[in-house]
Amino acid sequence: MSETRAPLRRSSRNRVFGGVCGGLGEFFGLKPIWFRIVFVILGIPGGLPGIVPYLILWLVIPEEESG
Repeated sequence: MSETRAPLRRSSRNRVFGGVCGGLGEFFGLKPIWFRIVFVILGIPGGLPGIVPYLILWLVIPEEESG
């Protein structure tokens, strides 16, 4: 009873900036707005706690192949 899940990819369809939140939403089965809210809340106290993790994820997570 193993559930196969698609690999984590940055979304090419559901993106605002880099597709990180869209990809996380598709991977975990949640709406991307929840991840966007988390990154905005983390960015409120000076920006870096929200921007740095987003940029790292943008660099580390490969982009979804369009097709």
